[in-house]
Amino acid sequence: MQFDRSLFPRRLRVRAAGAFALAVSSFTMASAADPPSAKLALSFKPSQQDVEIDTPTGNEVDECKVKVERKGKRSGWVVYGPQGQVLRRFMDTDGDNVVDQWQYFHQGLEVYRDIDNNNNNKVDQCRWLNTGGTRWGLDTNEDGRIDEWKILSAEEAARIAVTAMIDGDATRLQSVLITQNELQRLGVQQNLADAILKLVANPAETMQQIRSRSKLLTPQTQWMRFDSANPGLIPADEEKAKDDLVVYENAMGIVEAGERAGLVQIGEMVRIGDVWKLTQVPEPIEGDSAQVAAGGVLMQPASVIPGGGAPIDGYNERTRELLVKLQEIDSKAPAPNDGAKAVAEYNRRRADVLDQLVEAADSPQEREQWQRQLVDGLAAAVQTGQFEEGLQRLQKINAGLQQQKASDELMAYVGYRTLLSRYAMDLQSAITNEDQRADVQKWWLEQLQTFAKRFPQAEETAEAMLQLAVSNEFAGDIDAAKQWYERTANQHPKTDPGQRSAGALRRLNLEGQRLDLSGPGLTGGTVDIANYRGKPVLVIFWSTWAKLAEEDLPQIQSLYQQYHQRGFEVVGVNLDATAAPVGPFVQSNRMVWPQIFEPGGLESRLAKNYGIISLPTMFLVNKSGEVVSRNIGVDQLKNEVPKLLLQ
Repeated sequence: MQFDRSLFPRRLRVRAAGAFALAVSSFTMASAADPPSAKLALSFKPSQQDVEIDTPTGNEVDECKVKVERKGKRSGWVVYGPQGQVLRRFMDTDGDNVVDQWQYFHQGLEVYRDIDNNNNNKVDQCRWLNTGGTRWGLDTNEDGRIDEWKILSAEEAARIAVTAMIDGDATRLQSVLITQNELQRLGVQQNLADAILKLVANPAETMQQIRSRSKLLTPQTQWMRFDSANPGLIPADEEKAKDDLVVYENAMGIVEAGERAGLVQIGEMVRIGDVWKLTQVPEPIEGDSAQVAAGGVLMQPASVIPGGGAPIDGYNERTRELLVKLQEIDSKAPAPNDGAKAVAEYNRRRADVLDQLVEAADSPQEREQWQRQLVDGLAAAVQTGQFEEGLQRLQKINAGLQQQKASDELMAYVGYRTLLSRYAMDLQSAITNEDQRADVQKWWLEQLQTFAKRFPQAEETAEAMLQLAVSNEFAGDIDAAKQWYERTANQHPKTDPGQRSAGALRRLNLEGQRLDLSGPGLTGGTVDIANYRGKPVLVIFWSTWAKLAEEDLPQIQSLYQQYHQRGFEVVGVNLDATAAPVGPFVQSNRMVWPQIFEPGGLESRLAKNYGIISLPTMFLVNKSGEVVSRNIGVDQLKNEVPKLLLQ
């Protein structure tokens, strides 16, 4: 884009070279009397597109002011909005009278900065700041596209990768895939590096193949959030790399496609200094198959390291031979774009070797070790829709254990994973038939009850009983749900399902009880509902990935504005895994009420304390601090809030 130089004041010149470059002929002579117009200054945009900045329109532009700012050798123009907030800052940082930084603001905070580091009037560095993120990108050839990253969080790397897939932008995708030089820098074992490089080879071709068959990644798809368990540390003494590695085992991206949410498998991610990189091209998970096999190349157990190097001493000769064979199979694991047939063949060959390892075991303990690994692999492959034959093999193993009168612990382990696998397959086959899906669900609940009765003390039984409780609650049978929650909490109190069940019982019995709820505020301090005694309060458990319905949030905001002066309060409890996406979401959606945030998402303390099973969940509390409703909707809220204010 080119500008007529005559449009600018005599001491202001503009050059356009890809991104805008702003040159000031003499800041030492500039005065407040001859700044550029606010309209002109506000016409400059960030060189990168995914930046949310404040830009006044209409009559607001006329109310903006442009002033000179000097701080030591730094000087430049600052654009102030109608309320006095900073909107733009164009700075000469080295005293050569040429602007080399273009700073952009959102809600009073700088969120993005373009930098001309080599003083040639072209942007070569791009930084996202404060609520805009943590990215620091280098545009080495100054063509307006990021070539490499100086700082990049895992959340932002995943977002860049998925949005690049949505847009069909191979260059942007390439910028967040790990490179050979980076693997060498980490000192990754050569056979592991080769396996990773195979996964990231030809990203443009792989991306095109994935997009051509995907119903989830469309131009209308929107990124929602990053989702993963905590990153893990692979110590250097495992000899996978020269130094410790920090790795996300299997990160996921959550996207919104029309009216439904979907999952994109980001896979394994590794940290290189201040930058996180992907070790594979993202793959959307289509249909209802939302479970994926854990572990990438780096997080494979030591006994199955691709390409060799496994610690196989101490096993008999036959077992050692089979372990080498298993390593060879894993070293040739199919890439995401190799197709379903290649994946099925890989799973089949792997299961065959594990079967033989079971037979070759020297002791019952070793035999059970290989049986569990075999079952885990088969169940994961079946549940992700990658190996239908695996269900038959699981059923055969399950039947064999019953004939052998194996321990209840092992039979429960295998039996539960067999049930899960059949349930996943049956659901997938019934995806378009509601009656068939209802039959599958009925069968599933019957099987869970039988399993819980057969193996009352098994670790898997706690999860089975929690599934029964949740299913009954969703079906509206609260009495049955309470019974299953109570059994789970009493019989398995130290397990995660037991703790969640105790929380769910607390939630279901809240009405008429005083609510005890407090936690760290999103912006600092502590938010304690006890401090709102004497006022009716709406408590909203929510997340950026399962947010309030678009039609509900404006109505809650309207109620808040209408009744806040009379005492009505709203308190949010955010259940995102990390705080990174929460602040920007709260600001952009004008959620002006206090927010409690603790890391961990649905694994966090407050989520477990109240057994939260769906989002959003809303409690309504009266002036005495007692819960009036533990699951109120917006329509009910409109009637109840005025009543509570009159009490």
